[in-house]
Amino acid sequence: MEDRYGHHISYLRVSITDRCNERCQYCMPHEEQDWLPRDEVLSYEEILRVIRVGASLGISKLRITGGEPLTRRNVLWFFEQLRDIPGINDIGISTNGTLLARRDEDGRTIAQALKNAGVRTVNISLDTLDAKTYATTTGRDLFDEVIAGIDAAREAGFEKIKINTVLMRHRNEHELWDLIEFARGRELLLRFIELMPVSTTEVLTEDNFLASGEAKKLIEFRLGSLTARPDIRTNGPSSYFEIPGTGQIIGFIGAMTNLHFCETCNKLRLTCEGKLRPCLGSHLEFDMREVLREASMTDDDVARFFLHVVSRKPEMHEFRENYQPGRRMIAIGG
Repeated sequence: MEDRYGHHISYLRVSITDRCNERCQYCMPHEEQDWLPRDEVLSYEEILRVIRVGASLGISKLRITGGEPLTRRNVLWFFEQLRDIPGINDIGISTNGTLLARRDEDGRTIAQALKNAGVRTVNISLDTLDAKTYATTTGRDLFDEVIAGIDAAREAGFEKIKINTVLMRHRNEHELWDLIEFARGRELLLRFIELMPVSTTEVLTEDNFLASGEAKKLIEFRLGSLTARPDIRTNGPSSYFEIPGTGQIIGFIGAMTNLHFCETCNKLRLTCEGKLRPCLGSHLEFDMREVLREASMTDDDVARFFLHVVSRKPEMHEFRENYQPGRRMIAIGG
């Protein structure tokens, strides 16, 4: 699939739940979250149908998200079905990591069970190494659990483990070097991510927003000039750099300040209630659940729906255009 701007669409991010065991300030509203009723959330069978049709059109990479995807029941069964879909060759999960060290009924850690089910890569959110700051940022005192989850993921032997750190002024800029050392000691790929207005626009105030370029300068002040590594590419928009002396690679994701952020976009997003979104930073979304639940709709109809959404993909996001989020990130999928 290719959109009108030449983006080759091969990547689908799938949210399987809007529920989460944390309350991160940049993801959820301060007020009480209204969870979706169960019958409004796509069943596993409906999601698998979407993915099978997508794979027939050229989708080859999946990332399963939430909410926190590991809070959904029978999630390991779902991952086991994904690995058998023809055309899907790269399965990843985005998680807060707090449940990875728990054990399933067979005594395996959840991390090991995911690896056995065919998951290749794990993205784990970690914004701070200070337990108190972690509790303040996430609304939950689960710092020890996420560290145990990271270690369980390492023991499971995933192809790649990425640590995603959201940059927040007055919250974690003084920890950038500690986070780098933490990632280096555990052989993890660390990416620093700018705040985006996907919860409320207030996250972009001067008191909150820390640009990736400023974070890079802070790191260079302590560690020396970083060397750009354009030869290193992942499926996302991260720009990678090498740290002098150690050779460690770190990444920066700057949706707000990188003017070329959208040029290589290759993804669509499916929300847990069946909205197919061509862009995170756009209000455009199309109701696939209605198509899936209409008895007369065939897989060819689902395929045509996919192609219609791809044709509506915008050239770039609207985050810099006084974007007003119509949905919280928790409802879109991380």
